[in-house]
Amino acid sequence: MSATSKASWMVAASIGAVEALKDQGVCRWNYPLRSLHQHAKNNIRSYYQAKKLSAQSSSAISSKVNNEKLKQSEESLRKVMYLSCWGPN
Repeated sequence: MSATSKASWMVAASIGAVEALKDQGVCRWNYPLRSLHQHAKNNIRSYYQAKKLSAQSSSAISSKVNNEKLKQSEESLRKVMYLSCWGPN
C-alpha cells in the first residue's frame, strides 16, 4: 500500500468512528462534559487560592504568637535578672 492509500484509509476510519460516536449520542454529552470540566477547573483554582491565603494568614498568626512568646520570655528573664541582683537576700 502506498502512503496516500494508507492516509485515505486512516481518514475514512476516523470519519467512520466519528459518525459511529454521533449515532451513539456521544455528541449530546459534549456540552455537559465541557461545562463540568470548566466548573471543576474554576473551583480547583479558587480552592488553591483560598489555601494559599489561609497559609499566609496562619503564618501571620503564628508570627504574632511567636512575637508574644518572645516578649513574655524577655520579660521573665528581665524579672529574674532584677530579682537576682536587687531582690531580697
